[in-house]
Amino acid sequence: MLEENVQTVSALLKSISHPIRLRILCQLQDGEKSVGDIRSAVETTAGNISQHLSILRNQGVVQSRRDANYIYNRISDHRVEELVNTLQALFCEPPASERSNSEAAK
Repeated sequence: MLEENVQTVSALLKSISHPIRLRILCQLQDGEKSVGDIRSAVETTAGNISQHLSILRNQGVVQSRRDANYIYNRISDHRVEELVNTLQALFCEPPASERSNSEAAK
């Protein structure tokens, strides 16, 4: 990996490493969401969500758009979407051995 890429990836991983920011990104995997939508799923205050979204926006991970009184947020880089998908597959789904046991029981 080139040194400049190492620095870029390191900054990206640092920006998404907070538990709340990871939860936000998991929510945004399903598409655009408002702060209110994210807040109810992540179970923290709207102000806290906004602070974390600001960090993600400043790192170029998330983009937002305004529609009337609402601001909708989405993941801005397909590589981040792929990374979050991979993290979900590795850590959020049951291990393959558990899946095969439950499928065999059916």
